Amino acid sequence: MSWAVSRLFYIQCYCNCTYLRITMATQKNPPEGYPLMPTGSQGEGVYPQLQCQLSTYPPGPILAQPVPRQNIPNCPPGLEYLSVIDQLLVKQKIELIEVLTDFETKNKYVIANTLGQQIYFAGEESGCCGRNCCGSIRQFDMKILDNFGQQVMRFHRPLACKSCCFPCCLQTMEIMSPPGTPIGVVIQEWSILKPHFIIKNANDEIMLRIKGPFWTCRCYADVKFKVYSVSGTEIGKISKQWSGAAKELLTDADNFNVTFPADLDVKMKACLLGALFLIDMMYFESD
Repeated sequence: MSWAVSRLFYIQCYCNCTYLRITMATQKNPPEGYPLMPTGSQGEGVYPQLQCQLSTYPPGPILAQPVPRQNIPNCPPGLEYLSVIDQLLVKQKIELIEVLTDFETKNKYVIANTLGQQIYFAGEESGCCGRNCCGSIRQFDMKILDNFGQQVMRFHRPLACKSCCFPCCLQTMEIMSPPGTPIGVVIQEWSILKPHFIIKNANDEIMLRIKGPFWTCRCYADVKFKVYSVSGTEIGKISKQWSGAAKELLTDADNFNVTFPADLDVKMKACLLGALFLIDMMYFESD
């Protein structure tokens, strides 16, 4: 009993600290494209706090939203904000029921900019049997919602093997934006020593490659998957960040960031986000 109480106390402290960091960043530095901060009763700028998105799905609406840039060519609706950034931070929500019982629940994530301000919310859609019987190879859909609660992207991952012993049945992640319209796919390539992935566009052309490290389990260090252009130039990376010994041991909630060129096609930025979720499920989700 004392063990469960200790874990619960740690999780509560962690969630409180995370909420305070997001709140302070949001009040001081609204992201590019947001409206000006309204004036509070003390004459200081008061930016609406991000509430409920860390704990509910789908998220409730908030008052302040990014103002999308208009007339961006070849940009699916809802992805306009991706056109002006070169990095995304992804935080997985800690589920207390998983910590206390090891019962696998649907994964939920907050997707933020470099200031820690939420721009999207990701929620897994999968069956209870698949999550608890198939573990990290389960089939699922990942819905990506904006701060209005509108679904702007959908990622589909079918049930498949992830072992190098079965090269005919490896992992894929289909990227759709708007939902139902394919814009790309992430495909695991057969490799014995290191993880390899390719990203194809809707025309089945290879656009990017991703190469991971020999060891994907590292203590006290980040795990980096490097992103390369077709010509072989490194242009970014997907990093699983070390979250501290306590969180790593007690939970399977992970923190990631993905970097890419600011002028990269927004569809490829969306595909890299999909690759991040596939990598998380394959290598960092506890079975």
